[in-house]
Amino acid sequence: MKVSTKGRYALRLMLNLANKYSTDKFISLTEISNEEGISLKYLEKIISLFNKNDYFITARGVEGGYKLAYDPSHYKIGDIIRTAEGDVSPTLCVHDDYVCPNMKNCKRRNLWKELDDVINEFLDSKTLADYMEKR
Repeated sequence: MKVSTKGRYALRLMLNLANKYSTDKFISLTEISNEEGISLKYLEKIISLFNKNDYFITARGVEGGYKLAYDPSHYKIGDIIRTAEGDVSPTLCVHDDYVCPNMKNCKRRNLWKELDDVINEFLDSKTLADYMEKR
């Protein structure tokens, strides 16, 4: 598994919002772009993946922007990475619906399945709250 720029930037976006969760202020993508050094266009693409999944409260207008819909402890790092990246499995064969001609005789599938389980369990055991800036 290799996390792409999209996944890493998605995590930075979410952590930026998590660190401002206690304020009532909506945070603009321009502000996040400037603070994180991520292009506004790229953030717009990333945020659209999350808008479909009830991650944010949004507001339009001059004072508009984004804020987390829930406490940072609600957001699992695994969910964030999977929302941005899609599948994070090390190989396709770990999925039950994957058809491989070597499936019956494959001695390696269990290794990949165990690795997939470890990756997902680790990512799901961490939340945004675990990685927020200590103030």
